[in-house]
Amino acid sequence: MIRNGSVVSFEYTLSDENGEVLQSNKGKEPVTYTHGQHEIIPGLEKGLAEMEINEEKSIRVKPEEAYGQVDPQGFKEVPKSDIPTTELDVGTPLNARGPQGEELLIHVSEVKDDTVVLDFNHPLAGKTLHFDVKVVDIAPKEA
Repeated sequence: MIRNGSVVSFEYTLSDENGEVLQSNKGKEPVTYTHGQHEIIPGLEKGLAEMEINEEKSIRVKPEEAYGQVDPQGFKEVPKSDIPTTELDVGTPLNARGPQGEELLIHVSEVKDDTVVLDFNHPLAGKTLHFDVKVVDIAPKEA
């Protein structure tokens, strides 16, 4: 049974509220994490607690226990000349580096005549997520 410290491997299919599949690793390498170490989103970790090997479950995760609500402060308007691409459409992903050198995934939210509105929120912010999971393996806490 999954407990704090268990090393858990699982398969999942992630869908949005409309049932559209966003991601899946079924038939591929399972996700492995240590339970209780905050390595995956809180709502998914709570839903996996006490599951057994080969158990399957649907877990619904609200934004507050996933990637949070959309933050209005997460939008920034910049001059088009600051964007190193000519392919600017709403939804276009852009890569950037954060203040500590971390990789940031930014999306174009709006294209205006001379500026572009960038969205720094996580792409799944504000969304209720549905995970269909299957526990593949549970290993005891590593020493």
